[in-house]
Amino acid sequence: MSDVKKVVLAYSGGLDTSVILKWLEDTYGCEVVTFTADLGQGEELEPARAKAEKLGVKEIHIDDLREEFARDFVFPMFRANAIYEGEYLLGTSIARPLISKRLVEIAAETGADAISHGATGKGNDQVRFELSAYALDPAIRVIAPWREWDLNSRERLLAYADQHGIPVERQGNKSPYSMDANLLHISYEGGVLEDTWTECEESMWRWSVAPEAAPDKPTYIDIDYECGDPVAVDGQRMSPAELLAHLNQLGGANGIGRIDIVENRYVGMKSRGCYETPGGTIMLRAHRAIESITLDREAAHLKDELMPRYASLIYNGYWFSPEREMLQKLIDESQRHVNGTVRLKLYRGNVIVVGRKSDNDSLFDASIATFEDDAGAYNQKDAEGFIRLNALRLAIQARKRRR
Repeated sequence: MSDVKKVVLAYSGGLDTSVILKWLEDTYGCEVVTFTADLGQGEELEPARAKAEKLGVKEIHIDDLREEFARDFVFPMFRANAIYEGEYLLGTSIARPLISKRLVEIAAETGADAISHGATGKGNDQVRFELSAYALDPAIRVIAPWREWDLNSRERLLAYADQHGIPVERQGNKSPYSMDANLLHISYEGGVLEDTWTECEESMWRWSVAPEAAPDKPTYIDIDYECGDPVAVDGQRMSPAELLAHLNQLGGANGIGRIDIVENRYVGMKSRGCYETPGGTIMLRAHRAIESITLDREAAHLKDELMPRYASLIYNGYWFSPEREMLQKLIDESQRHVNGTVRLKLYRGNVIVVGRKSDNDSLFDASIATFEDDAGAYNQKDAEGFIRLNALRLAIQARKRRR
């Protein structure tokens, strides 16, 4: 007899998690509580409720987490200008700790003995889900069916579904790609993408037009920043989730945010993925632009040095680690004076900074930087001693080597 009486399952209503629901009941003889997160993926979630009810689930949780996701996870990450391996804006990575947080909370609320997820034993998500869960509740039990069962193909999953009367959609018009969507991005893996030489199909993309099909007229926008966070577009204040959704629409219409990369997974293998992140691409460019006039040089350079470490922590699942939280405090401190407005031109896949201003916090001083008469604001003769002092070690080394 299993000691697991109740499990909270991260449930999408798709083939994998529907099979997992029944498999948990059969294998552990337990009650299953389902949790479905609305992270802005753009899908109707009530069918997931209907499907869970049809499968006999008594406790069903469907939570709208869009604002929490944008405010407490996406925006703090963008204060750091985080990019993994130079290109990936971490859209899937940053969603996993929030899902884990709610799984653990619901487990506590419902008296569940364990949580469960549908991540495979090959991917990063199993690590992200579980590291986050253990950081929040070290006593939590995690059941990962993909590491236990032998249903390791779509054919076996479908056969199990047929055997147990689990309603599932056949391939039909379903995308051949493995996709993950939320308010920040859509990811695509599998299918033709497993051949790194094959160009992805244009029909794959969901949120954006191709750059060559975008309007032949630029779109200008102004983004206002307060303490490192975007708060308004073209003078209209919005909540974090509203603002990100609005930028997704503007970016997608102008062919912005597509990338095709091969990344290094934490578990050791390389994986090709395509990502669509229109709003995030705009936010990154705008944030760096406002920082360029409001951050001190050494503070900005220190942030750039720390960013790859911060990005790797998120990618590898360490959002709730002490080192990420420590770095976040430093990053947030750096943003106190990152206030102002950035003007951008969106044109055929490009995000072009055309202006930036900060009435009270700009460190740009035109009277010093000017190529015209600076009226004594800067003494150019001072540069001679500065250069000689910085050249001293180079000169000493050169003399030694000539001897």
